[in-house]
Amino acid sequence: MTGNLPKTVLELAQSGWRSRSVRDEVRDNLVASLKQGTSESERWPGVLGYEKTVIPQIENAILSRHDFILLGLRGQAKTRLLRMLTRLLDEELPVLEGTELNDDPFAPVSGKGRRIVAELGEEAPIRWIRREDRYREKLATPDVTIADLLGDIDPIKAASRRVTLDDEDALHFGLVPRTNRGIFAINELPDLSPRIQVGLLNILEERDVQLRGHPVRLPLDVLVVFSANPEDYTNRGAIITPLRDRIASQILTHYPASMEIARQITEQEAYLAREGVAVDMPEFLAEAVEETAFQARQSDLVDQTSGVSVRLTVALRENLVSNAERRALRLGLTDVVARVSDLFAAESAVTGKIELVFEGEREGSEAVAQRILGQGVGAVFLRHFPAPYDTKKRRKGTEPGTEEDVYKPIVDWFAAGNRVVVDDESEPPAQILEVPTLVALVHQHLPSLPEAQVPAACELVLEGLHQASLLSKDRSHDGATYGDMLQRMFAGFED
Repeated sequence: MTGNLPKTVLELAQSGWRSRSVRDEVRDNLVASLKQGTSESERWPGVLGYEKTVIPQIENAILSRHDFILLGLRGQAKTRLLRMLTRLLDEELPVLEGTELNDDPFAPVSGKGRRIVAELGEEAPIRWIRREDRYREKLATPDVTIADLLGDIDPIKAASRRVTLDDEDALHFGLVPRTNRGIFAINELPDLSPRIQVGLLNILEERDVQLRGHPVRLPLDVLVVFSANPEDYTNRGAIITPLRDRIASQILTHYPASMEIARQITEQEAYLAREGVAVDMPEFLAEAVEETAFQARQSDLVDQTSGVSVRLTVALRENLVSNAERRALRLGLTDVVARVSDLFAAESAVTGKIELVFEGEREGSEAVAQRILGQGVGAVFLRHFPAPYDTKKRRKGTEPGTEEDVYKPIVDWFAAGNRVVVDDESEPPAQILEVPTLVALVHQHLPSLPEAQVPAACELVLEGLHQASLLSKDRSHDGATYGDMLQRMFAGFED
């Protein structure tokens, strides 16, 4: 704390400091920031993709002095946004020393605060609290009680202080009163039982708190904000109508709308830099990580009402890097190129991040994860290479009329009985460069690709052809084996 801050009520008055409500405080600081011309990214650092949608609505609610709720599926930065509201509070706030409720030195709300001012007058001591200490958060669960949020009578405190049970000194204050002159957040509001939600009504409308069995009414100054998942409205609970009516602004959040924003979020949040091993991440593989989430949000096997969190791509990218790092450490390398097989090896980052519908449960979480990962890779493959079933693709640089199927030499090579094994035993995979025309195809369609990433791009092509049902793929703990689709089908018939 700064050493020259006022230490008594008299010094505070002489400094020119004036009281204001927490709503006026955050509003004034937002107004000052807007007047200075700061950008959304400066006011809300690290929050990407909301600059034209969510952030303007939050700022409108603040300018309107509203309590508000953020409504959205899992992994949409709701809690992060609520916690960032502290940036709009003053850096430090004076409170009356010796009180529990952050009493305003000029207008204390607690009985103890009023007694201190009455006894010491202008010499009453004050202390300064940081803005981070003025934010409190509670995760709503069915076992939360009124005593947790508002408070209750404490018989032990009454006995030790020799006061009756109807004395304010016999009260134990809950989280909300202790957040007086600050911001109180409730996450997953519908999980709060209806009778507990009723206890919040006075706080949002009359701005006071009434404690059970005690006539005290405390005129609290609290900005109350909430978060909720829309699925909770019907499946796990509901926000009671009077409470929903008192929440002045309802703001909808969303997942990243573009691949570019999604990738920026992943790279911002993921643990990617590893000591001792440099993991080279091809652009197309970073795209495949993000495409996996987009595919999951469209899959009929995934419960879309639960959402697919951004945490999926963060964890997937980290596991992908870790699998490449592990290969490098086993082979004694200091640098390694991440490849498609590393993506499939990271399936554990997907299985725990998706809720499956009945059909998906029947297939199993691992099978669904592998399918979604494959669909993500297939979508990226089609973004950079010709679609396999547009069979007549003219090679770049050839004359019209000399068209041919660019994948035919590759498919024919596998049809001749050849196979490619992709495992962690060599870097790059030993057999993948032997496939006819495969390297030339990569150079043709990814001309600026670094040479070290060419084998990884070759694997992308093989996986793309597998997703198009032109090649077979057998997975085992040792790796993946690509072969001829027809031979694999006939082998299945024989079995």
